[in-house]
Amino acid sequence: MLDINILRSQPELVKENIRKKFQDAKLALVDEVISMDAEIREIKAKGDSLRSERKNLSKSIGGLMAKGLREEAEIGKARGTEIGAKLETLKLREEELSAEIRRRMLVIPNIIDESVPIGRDDSENVEVERFGEPLIPDFEIPYHIEIMENLNGVDLESARKTSGSGFYYLKGDIARLHSGILSYARDFMIDRGFTYFIPPFMIRGEVVTGVMSFTEMENMMYKIEGEDLYLIGTSEHSMIGRFIDTILDRSELPQALTSYSPCFRKEVGAHGIEERGVYRIHQFEKQEMIVVCEPEDSMVWFKKLYTYTTEFFRTLDIPVRTLECCSGDLADLKVKSIDVEAWSPRQKKYFEVGSCSNLGDAQARRLAIRVRGERGTYFPHTLNNTVVAPPRMLIAFLENNLNADGAVKIPAPLRPYVGGKEIIK
Repeated sequence: MLDINILRSQPELVKENIRKKFQDAKLALVDEVISMDAEIREIKAKGDSLRSERKNLSKSIGGLMAKGLREEAEIGKARGTEIGAKLETLKLREEELSAEIRRRMLVIPNIIDESVPIGRDDSENVEVERFGEPLIPDFEIPYHIEIMENLNGVDLESARKTSGSGFYYLKGDIARLHSGILSYARDFMIDRGFTYFIPPFMIRGEVVTGVMSFTEMENMMYKIEGEDLYLIGTSEHSMIGRFIDTILDRSELPQALTSYSPCFRKEVGAHGIEERGVYRIHQFEKQEMIVVCEPEDSMVWFKKLYTYTTEFFRTLDIPVRTLECCSGDLADLKVKSIDVEAWSPRQKKYFEVGSCSNLGDAQARRLAIRVRGERGTYFPHTLNNTVVAPPRMLIAFLENNLNADGAVKIPAPLRPYVGGKEIIK
């Protein structure tokens, strides 16, 4: 959510940002907010004037009564009652306008960074850098579900019976590999100075609207029927929500946190053939990075975060690339975002395995997360990034570490987490 002072002083900047995101239907919201804000300020001025008049009346009524001028005092009391009724009307109107302003402000997109490429959708995202050589072996790579089934590591049919499509059972060495990757990711981030968390897996509605846009919420979140609780789509939701209505001391920044959680997503919409199997599912597990920092440090942290992900994947012999999200592909709260994509030797292309986002002060402003420093109280910046999200990441791992005989080699850093095994067959 933007600072309303930006709309007051630079409405054209806000409108131009909306145009860059190809959301022209939202342009009218800017003028509506400015008009309502002006009315609120008029209401406040009227209220101040009426309260001043009532205060003076209160003093004069006492004097009139002391002089025995009861009739004049009663007139003053009647005027005081009238002022009270007007103040109540003004208060109700101010509350109504404030709610309408907030409703609009929540959907006006954040100001994107100047470095973000302008484009309408993800087809116009821009490759930044590649890490590792994308190789195509001289043998055929099966579909990832076939690799898992050949290793007796997955059961989709039973999951369909118990839960429906979009769920899975992992078993045996594949289940152990899945857990091992998450444990390795946890230690990888702890070794880089991050504090490990396991957060709540459900959050209240006020936290949901604080950490994401309404469109994301509608497409992603599962609501618990009859309760003000939602299943988290990523541990970022709980971790940023942890600071709601908090004033941090400047000495407490940066907060560099890494969290594990299961994630639950509706995944609304139709998807292509390559998103069968365990690529796009309703339930998965993830290791996440979250940073709360000084505003001037957020871009430094932004690069650090996605660099950690590329380093992690390279230790597992998976080639990756970074892809800068264009303006039209950015969610409304984001200032800048980079996707990390892994190489698929079977598809002969890269596919998304994580995303790093700088949200500026948008989440902090929505959730009233503040910092107390030498310059007074201000909003910090928040960032999040995926370390790893299996089982999607397992697709890249299995394809890039598959041998011709169907066995899967285990890179050295991962072996302590899978019982020392060098190979799964």
